[in-house]
Amino acid sequence: MKGVFSAPGDYVYFKSQVPLHKIPIGSKQWRYYDFGPKVVPPLICLPGTAGTADVYYKQIMSLSMKGYRVISVDIPRVWNHQEWIQAFEKFLDAIDVHHIHLYGTSLGGFLAQLFAQHRPRRVKSLVLSNTFLETNSFAAAMPWAPFVGWTPSFLLKRYVLTGIRDGPHEPFIADSVDFVVAQVETLSRDDLASRLSLTVDAASVGPLLLSDSLITIMDTNDFCAIPQQLKDQVTERYPGARQAYLKSGGDFPFLSRPDEVNLHLQLHLRRVGVDARQDMVPGVPKNDAGGSSSNQNDEQGGTDDAQDDRTDCGSPRNGSGPPLVPDGPDSGNSQNQHLSNAYLSISREHLVHLMLLAVMENEQAILASKAMLHFTCEYVILDLLRTYLSSLYINLEV
Repeated sequence: MKGVFSAPGDYVYFKSQVPLHKIPIGSKQWRYYDFGPKVVPPLICLPGTAGTADVYYKQIMSLSMKGYRVISVDIPRVWNHQEWIQAFEKFLDAIDVHHIHLYGTSLGGFLAQLFAQHRPRRVKSLVLSNTFLETNSFAAAMPWAPFVGWTPSFLLKRYVLTGIRDGPHEPFIADSVDFVVAQVETLSRDDLASRLSLTVDAASVGPLLLSDSLITIMDTNDFCAIPQQLKDQVTERYPGARQAYLKSGGDFPFLSRPDEVNLHLQLHLRRVGVDARQDMVPGVPKNDAGGSSSNQNDEQGGTDDAQDDRTDCGSPRNGSGPPLVPDGPDSGNSQNQHLSNAYLSISREHLVHLMLLAVMENEQAILASKAMLHFTCEYVILDLLRTYLSSLYINLEV
């Protein structure tokens, strides 16, 4: 987590092509990305305490190219769980989304479960990653919780960052940590204070009307800021849920292991009946589309106002949500090409990483072989020398 952070190339592509939306709903400011065919029920990604909407950019890039709609949101400034449920419902109404699939990590997974408990008709499935069922243990570990609203920003950031395991890490995990740390630096004092308040506010997840078969639990098995005991409670609560464990990935597998996470998300969406509309992805021929055979046309939104930061500060259009294509009439193919290149760059980096690991393993094998050969030669020479000395001794006696 030390040194100067440099934004990854695929993230730069993502920011240049996918618009960031900012809309006020009541007293709450919502910041989110919305990408993919609007006719597909969306997968909504909820980050943890240290995350923002940006941390799921690899999921937006990959799944949208396969014909899925992905919405990634920032947790707004809400100070208790009831306020969260009401604010999130208003947000869904504002963007004209009724039935959703939720993917939540850490605090986001806890909030996703609470929303599914209190608004069961809207949540059709859950993907839970490194999350928990109750906040008692966090409240006990934070005795100064009543004063979190008056705590200076630098102390809040330090507290949040101490929950992230610092190196040494393998390169991909180290990069994911650096990315999230950079996102924490963008959060205000009120953002951090409200999220910590949600973490320690007394609450627990009650019984869900959602069937266990519509839940996927995707945890990492190496290390995580969420204690293993709390993760085990989630597994025990949903015994019929599909378990998709990752051998490694740290606290942020959606960044460090995007290929595995995206595969599990795609399998989950297929399993719960979400049909991808790859025929509506710009630049993809309709006869090559996989998923739904529906002939409906995707609703096309207007273009955003020209702004340097590519943000939408107005409310979304009724019935269509935020526009899918942010630029002119030919931007679809360019956008698709950029995202394809960016996503392929991830695969190249991953391939290079695997090749380097293979080379290192081969080098270790060669060194081990050399050491064994050297040991064998020494053993043979010593054995021959022992035989020679034995024969010499016998000859001298004779």
